[in-house]
Amino acid sequence: MDNIFLYSKISTLPENMKAEVADFIDFLISKAKKEKVIKEMPKPKFGSGKGLFKMSNDFDEPLEDFNEYMS
Repeated sequence: MDNIFLYSKISTLPENMKAEVADFIDFLISKAKKEKVIKEMPKPKFGSGKGLFKMSNDFDEPLEDFNEYMS
């Protein structure tokens, strides 16, 4: 779409609607910036978290807090 065409359409609007158009343009600019940041973030690869977490050897053992419910 041509900039002159957009300008001519906006210039026909009343002042209060021009303010709304300006707010909407600001919203679109911020939305475009956010989409650019999201696209630039690398996606994690399978196995990239290996070695970051350790589980104790008794992880699967029943918890002492639930003994009264288990019997």
